[in-house]
Amino acid sequence: MNIGVLKETKSLEKRVAIIPSTVSDLTKKGYSFCVEKDAGNLSHYSNQSFIDAGAKLVEKNDVFNCDIIVKVNTPTEDEMRSLNSNSLLISLFQTIKDIDLVKTLKEKQVSAFSLNLLPRTTLAQKMDVLSSQASIAGYKAVLIGANHIGKYMPLLMTPAGTISPARTLVIGAGVAGLQAIATSKRLGSKVEAFDVRPEVKEQVESLGAKFVEVENDGGDGVGSGGYAKETSEEYKKRQQEVMKERIAKSDLVITTALVPNRPAPTLIPTSMVDLMQPGSVIMDLAAENGGNCEL
Repeated sequence: MNIGVLKETKSLEKRVAIIPSTVSDLTKKGYSFCVEKDAGNLSHYSNQSFIDAGAKLVEKNDVFNCDIIVKVNTPTEDEMRSLNSNSLLISLFQTIKDIDLVKTLKEKQVSAFSLNLLPRTTLAQKMDVLSSQASIAGYKAVLIGANHIGKYMPLLMTPAGTISPARTLVIGAGVAGLQAIATSKRLGSKVEAFDVRPEVKEQVESLGAKFVEVENDGGDGVGSGGYAKETSEEYKKRQQEVMKERIAKSDLVITTALVPNRPAPTLIPTSMVDLMQPGSVIMDLAAENGGNCEL
């Protein structure tokens, strides 16, 4: 069984689908690997490290001769055309969003596994490419946002006076949101967090943040498996009123709200952005699915 690893072509993408240690483990089990040259460079895995692990370095076209093709992002149109019938694709493509890809896969009789659809269960934790990356995204969002806001994150006492801490609002207290809360607190920011699921209040408060509550009539916004779901129009109106006040006072707003297999809900309309202070920042982690901020 030959496994082909493609180099990522998406702008700013630094990941590679398979790393040398995985190549080494699976080679011992009888698999062989064809890795596109320089596929791991941006992840700091050299060509030699793949060779030492037992992989063969090849040109891009040769990767498509393999039985299994793996890559991080959705294949490009050229890559889709190069897929051979009866091969298997493993990637992070989204079946709802990448309709053309699904149609092409069907026409070419290519099987595929979307890791976006992998259930978040204990048995599948080692294959969970969503939670692990969401945690990193939440951490990085705070660091990037802190570098862009027009003030310091912690309270600072100087001979010329005291500078109050930055205010951070995290919208969505899932994996990314909780990591963002923890990182913001470690940097000394005053943190508030909002989520449609009332059961996460305890988690938010355990990290030292204040939980922003919106009156909820029951299970509005609470989905299965720990995910959020689309809320009612009445709830959205109440939410908008509360968010308007909080966002206007925030120096850094981090949004992480996603609903499985749906476009990201718009939580911050242009009118709210207009109320924010100059120098404040919005980090929209839902941007890939349309974004939580209208702008």
